[in-house]
Amino acid sequence: MRQCSGHTPDKHRETVFGCPCSAETTTRTAAWRAAQVRATRLARERPVDADVEGLLRALADGSDAEADDGPLFRQLKVRGLAQLIDARPAITELGRTYLAARDDARARVAIRVVDVDTRVRTARVEVDAWRPGEPVTVLLGQVLGDTGLDAAALPGRSLSAEANCRAKDADHLVLTEFRESTKASDHQMGGDS
Repeated sequence: MRQCSGHTPDKHRETVFGCPCSAETTTRTAAWRAAQVRATRLARERPVDADVEGLLRALADGSDAEADDGPLFRQLKVRGLAQLIDARPAITELGRTYLAARDDARARVAIRVVDVDTRVRTARVEVDAWRPGEPVTVLLGQVLGDTGLDAAALPGRSLSAEANCRAKDADHLVLTEFRESTKASDHQMGGDS
């Protein structure tokens, strides 16, 4: 995912490095959406070691890290799950997404593609098992990469995806593993796995 600096001539790249309009920490940017998916997939497919996750949970609960937690903290930091704030270890929002993906029930659910915006590379989808009629924005590249479909074929199409249907709002709903919908048995309506 190229951020602003990836679209800038070399001589100006340093000026726009870390631009908030394309940062993983800026809600609803493409980089933020990609980071949510990455953290969710990490939690589900390649979770960190138990002791590293224990430290992340302690940080989430407001506990202080111990001096000997340095190697564990570095593993969280390199993954973007924790950071230093005023020289103290702290969980990031991405770390909270990771923990939510570890704890929340996820299920394969039916979705319908409402529309596609090829200019900004997003698609809006409806997830009936979450909130029928409330479109959610997802990255077009993620849908195309997972399904192998063409963007022009997506509007109105029924698909399935893994979802955390207990999410409190669209910013916390993370869809992964998009698939073409082939039969009714592909879908579990209700949000539990």
